[in-house]
Amino acid sequence: MDIANEGLEKQRAKRKRVARMKKMIVYTIIIFMLLTLFVMTFLCIEVFSLQRQINELSSKIGDSHEVIGIEKMADDSTLDNVYRVDNIDNIAEEGDIPKVYLTFDDGPSENSDAILDILDDYNVKATFFVCGKDVETYGDVYRRIVDEGHSIGMHSYSHNYSKIYQSADAFADDFNKIHSLIAETTGVDTKLYRFPGGSSNKVSNTSMSVFIKYLNDHGIVYYDWNIASGDATSKAFSADELVDNVMNDVVKYKTAVVLLHDQADKSTTVEALPRLIEALNNAGVMILPITDDTTIIQHVSVVQ
Repeated sequence: MDIANEGLEKQRAKRKRVARMKKMIVYTIIIFMLLTLFVMTFLCIEVFSLQRQINELSSKIGDSHEVIGIEKMADDSTLDNVYRVDNIDNIAEEGDIPKVYLTFDDGPSENSDAILDILDDYNVKATFFVCGKDVETYGDVYRRIVDEGHSIGMHSYSHNYSKIYQSADAFADDFNKIHSLIAETTGVDTKLYRFPGGSSNKVSNTSMSVFIKYLNDHGIVYYDWNIASGDATSKAFSADELVDNVMNDVVKYKTAVVLLHDQADKSTTVEALPRLIEALNNAGVMILPITDDTTIIQHVSVVQ
C-alpha cells in the first residue's frame, strides 16, 4: 500500500507540475499577446500623430515658402546659377552707370515701416512686390508705399504655391484678388508682377508658360531678379554678408534687380539695408524703382 500510495503521490505531483507549466505557458502567451497589442496600439497612435504633423507641415508649406520641406525648390532667393540672368546685352561695360532696383517681396509686414523709414532717410525709391494681407492692419503700409513714390507690384495674394499654381483658373483667381486689393487700397492699377519662386521655380506642377501667357494676355509685366541677397535661404547670413552678396555682383550689370524680403523675421535685412544703400552710393550706381522704362529681367521670358 505504501508503495502504491507513494506512486500515486508522484503521479499527482507530476500532474500538478504539468498543470503549472501549462498555466505558465498560457499566461506567457496571454502576456505576450497583450504586450503585442499594446505595442501595436502605441505604434498606431504614433503613426497617426506623425501623419497629423505631416499634414500640418504640408499646410504650412502651402502658406509660406519659408517652410523647410520645399524650401530647396521654392526658395525665392536660392543662390543658384538658374537664377542668374547673364544676358550678354546686360553686362556692364566701362563707363556704364549701373541701374540698381531694390525689390522687396512678401510684405507688408511688421518690418515694412522700418524699411520705408530707411529708404526715406536716404531718399531712395524701391519696388515692393506685395501679397494679400489684412487691410485693417496693413492698409496704411500699402498706401505709404505708393504715397512715398515707391513702385508697388503683385506677388500673389496667398503666396500658397500649391493653390496658386494648381491651374490657370486658380492662378487667375489669386491674381484678381491681389490686383483688386492693391487697386482698392491705393488707387494704383499696377501692371507689375513677380511669381512666387520666380518664373523658373521648380514647384509648379503646371507649366509656367500657362501663367506667363495669362500675364502677357492681360498686359502685365513680370520681373524676376539677377541679384539675390540671400536673405531667404536656409543659411543665416549676417547683415554684412547680405551686403556682400549683393555688391559682389551688382556692378556687373547695366540693370541689376536685387531680391530682398519684407517679412517679420527678416530683421537682418532691415539691419543690412542702410549699409547696402551706402555701399551702392559709394559704387556710383543709380538706385531706382521699377517703371515702364526699366529693362525687363526674367528667368523665363518665352511661352513654350
